[in-house]
Amino acid sequence: MNKDQVEGKLKEVGGKVQQAAGKVVGSEEQQAKGLANQVEGKVQKKVGDVKDAVETITRKP
Repeated sequence: MNKDQVEGKLKEVGGKVQQAAGKVVGSEEQQAKGLANQVEGKVQKKVGDVKDAVETITRKP
């Protein structure tokens, strides 16, 4: 796993926690921020996946 994959997954998990906490306390703002962090994390993880795939493809045997 590369840096983007790890950081993306951490953001995604953190966003899930934030969204759940917002739901518990009744804060729509925190729920929305949590969802936004989840999406940001998923995108960053996908960027890392692409970087990893490109590195694998371009690696010489």
